[in-house]
Amino acid sequence: MLIGLAALAVVIIPFSWPLIEQFYVMGHEGAHALVAFAMGFKIAGVTLDIDSNGETGYVNAPVTGVRRTLTRFVGYLGPSGFGLCAAKLIEAGRVVTVLWLAIFMLVLLLFLIRKSFGMFSVPAAIALLVFVLRHAHDGLEEIIMYGMTWLLLLSGVRVAVAHGAGAGDAQNLKAVTGVPAQIWALLWVAGTLIAVAAGGKWLVLRS
Repeated sequence: MLIGLAALAVVIIPFSWPLIEQFYVMGHEGAHALVAFAMGFKIAGVTLDIDSNGETGYVNAPVTGVRRTLTRFVGYLGPSGFGLCAAKLIEAGRVVTVLWLAIFMLVLLLFLIRKSFGMFSVPAAIALLVFVLRHAHDGLEEIIMYGMTWLLLLSGVRVAVAHGAGAGDAQNLKAVTGVPAQIWALLWVAGTLIAVAAGGKWLVLRS
């Protein structure tokens, strides 16, 4: 619970947020890419800029359709979804598994990165997690994984609330489905809050 409160402070404090936001956008664009791959789309590449803006490109992907709508929708739920999976693994006592999976997912993302700041930030994140895996003792590994999981869960809520109906994904979804952007924004806020409630419960009960 204390780690969760510390993570909340980091997410809220303005000067610490830019570092976490880069971590968040990796999860956001990673979710777009993961679901696109599952939907059978070919991914042209992912870009992450220094201001933590990201974009996932596709090769000959349709503009409309259920599969394309899902790939657009999932981004704002991505970091929360990854955090929820991590929390469940931690509850089951699989802390080191979370670390290995995080490294694996970042390596996959690295293969998709095109010329952008992501060519530096993603390898840096991988190197940091590998360092933790090799040099941290068990107690420190657990603290870091708890912290990473809380940051994923809480950053999802912050960005969903901050971007709201003005999010580019919301505008794109409105254009292709006719559903108001406000509805998409509410779904993202609700989804990220549910993830915090469920994931937080698993983390606190595990401790």
